[in-house]
Amino acid sequence: MAGVVHFEIPTGDKERANAFYQRAFGWTMVPMQGMDYTSAITTPSDQQTGMPSAPGAINGALFPRTDSLKSPIITIDVDDVDAALAQIESAGGAVAQAKDAVPGMGWYAYFTDTEGNIMGLWQTDSSAGS
Repeated sequence: MAGVVHFEIPTGDKERANAFYQRAFGWTMVPMQGMDYTSAITTPSDQQTGMPSAPGAINGALFPRTDSLKSPIITIDVDDVDAALAQIESAGGAVAQAKDAVPGMGWYAYFTDTEGNIMGLWQTDSSAGS
């Protein structure tokens, strides 16, 4: 069964949003090198992998708001992004943003469910983007 592994919050002003979540909730905000994307460490995490150390806990990120990605996104872990997108389409959903790589980490995509919500997919793969 696929589980929720990540969340993303769109922002209009990255610095303002990062400061807000850090002050309001004590999250550690870590800008990702070479990307306009800030990891939000919300729970104790492994120092090497950045993955939460407690079962069921998730971390997230903040990213620039776009015309198509303008509300918070919940990301679901899958074994195969391509297969998941095909299953989503056969169930009545649609691809919102095609599969792309986070080099050395994995693959992601966005889809629209039958209710119009944008959701994310994640496939861990250290060979992604190479």
